[in-house]
Amino acid sequence: MIGKALDGTEHETDRLHRSIEYVYERGWTDGLPVVLATRGRTDELLATTSRSPEEVIGRLEHLKREVTVELAAVNAVMAGCLPEYFPVVLAAWDALMLERSTVGGGWQSTSGPAPLLVVNGPIRERLGFNGTGGVFGPGFRANATVARAIGLIVRNALGVVPHVFEQATQGVPGRWTMCVAENEEQSPWEPLSVDGGVTAGVDAVSTTLLRTSEFVDNRHTGDPEKLLADFADTISRTGSWIFRNAAAGVVFCPEHAQMLAKAGMSKDDVRTWLVERCGRPDTDLSRVGKNLSEKGARGDAGDADPGAFSALFAEDSPKHLPIVVAGARNAGISMVVRLFSTWSGVSARVEPPRP
Repeated sequence: MIGKALDGTEHETDRLHRSIEYVYERGWTDGLPVVLATRGRTDELLATTSRSPEEVIGRLEHLKREVTVELAAVNAVMAGCLPEYFPVVLAAWDALMLERSTVGGGWQSTSGPAPLLVVNGPIRERLGFNGTGGVFGPGFRANATVARAIGLIVRNALGVVPHVFEQATQGVPGRWTMCVAENEEQSPWEPLSVDGGVTAGVDAVSTTLLRTSEFVDNRHTGDPEKLLADFADTISRTGSWIFRNAAAGVVFCPEHAQMLAKAGMSKDDVRTWLVERCGRPDTDLSRVGKNLSEKGARGDAGDADPGAFSALFAEDSPKHLPIVVAGARNAGISMVVRLFSTWSGVSARVEPPRP
């Protein structure tokens, strides 16, 4: 019998399965099996940082919950992180704590936003973070487990659990899976971490919360303005637009980024082009029941001015429209991501390996 030795005593694998079931019974898992967080394994992760295990690295005042370095390590073990991933987890968490939405009610929003983590610097190669083909998909331990660690921290340390404190109406696919490395080698521009105040070539993580993400599949034109017009049309759709202004980001594939750069456009040029053109005529917004109100939210009252145009972006800055390059150079397929709020504009450095 599997799980039993010949003398009838309990086998190690049977004890392992019982331990995993215990974690399920306690509600400590995100629905998938976890790695058991033993004292020894947790200490291995803690040994990769100079930070005290007792250091409080985040709190939700309204829930009276807080996160310590040790709690983060426990959940990173459970997520399947290798010890050397832990400084990246801490940097990602530090960056998330700079987001206005994450220290407020963002984790509990009815839209169920998903964190996007972007890794820059040599650590991408050293730890095996994927930044090329299938960058938003599965198959890479570093990407998957670092993102999962953030989700388990939010669940187990902050207590944000579905049907309790988490109030997502439907939620977002990939809520705890979106960790990408920027494809710096094929990008014609400086990495996102430079926009976040970190020198190029330094290991860093940038984060923000997303409402959703969607493809721009355009391999049909060599005209940079027609290409950007496709992005503007996608960004400007009304579905997730519920306030006077919104924020969005673009994860360009290398093919699209290189086409734009070849036309002489910097990342700032691309951003300015999009900011100037993204939005909708007020008649379009009225047609879908999203008229502007005095407070900025959209309602269903009043007639729209036929000549009025509502700009989507409040200003031209990386905080409102961050731009990243990731994926493979094998097709003109990029991703528009809709930010839950504006990006903090600050990237967090990853602590160097301890000697």
